[in-house]
Amino acid sequence: MATPDFIRELRASVGRQLLFLPGVSAVVFDDEGRILLGRRADTGRWSIIGGIPEPGEQPAEAVVREVYEETAVHAVPERLVLVQTLAPVRYPNGDVCQFMDVSFRCRAVGGRPRVNDDESLEVAWFEPDALPPLEEFALTRIKRAGSEEPTWFENIERGGSMGG
Repeated sequence: MATPDFIRELRASVGRQLLFLPGVSAVVFDDEGRILLGRRADTGRWSIIGGIPEPGEQPAEAVVREVYEETAVHAVPERLVLVQTLAPVRYPNGDVCQFMDVSFRCRAVGGRPRVNDDESLEVAWFEPDALPPLEEFALTRIKRAGSEEPTWFENIERGGSMGG
């Protein structure tokens, strides 16, 4: 993932210490029910599409931008899937980040998938029952996006537990 300029500027002041940052992710479906995935350049693994919002950018706007920047697919958010604080990550250069991921179910409305930046090695549509190996992060979001179950917030409103 390319590091946004605003994070480079922060790092110049705070060094490698923990930064708590926003993140967005998208489970994008096409009209045939297939899921758009990208094979990440940094890990070589397939995953859903995601990135970091720019300062002042709304999460839904950021997810639309990230999907297009990485895959050349135009998408629209349909609903919130999950808001989750992830475990801290230490990068090879020593930087430590912790992301609060805002994940959306999106629908493709145009474009043909292709590698559209240097963050992906491949992009492709996959049938839900023929996904490549994925990490739990992506699998959880795909499962929730494909379900009609209430989102985490809807569950709280109906008396569910917030945990902790």
